Amino acid sequence: MSQIDVNSVLSQMRALSSLATGTMPTASLPAASNGTGVDFGTLFRQSIGSVAAQQNEAQKQVGAFERGDPGADIVKTSIAGQKADLAFRGLVEVRNKLVDAYTTIMNMPV
Repeated sequence: MSQIDVNSVLSQMRALSSLATGTMPTASLPAASNGTGVDFGTLFRQSIGSVAAQQNEAQKQVGAFERGDPGADIVKTSIAGQKADLAFRGLVEVRNKLVDAYTTIMNMPV
């Protein structure tokens, strides 16, 4: 079996999260190994909230376009829908990887 570097995985997850939310990663985030790190559950909840917000925004834009509201643009609506879809697919992939990791850990002999 290969050894997993937890800090490397966390830094990759932070980078992916920052790309998904459109913010730049900051070097000021504390490392998770020193006891003052960012809670993974909180980070995951925030990611879920961000994806839900993107989906809600896309749905609002679709509704505005369907009603024929002034300023509702098909290009903006399409882009918002694609962003929401991509964010959701990314979240599903993260969930799948977490389930795989959990399954692997649970099947390890003690």
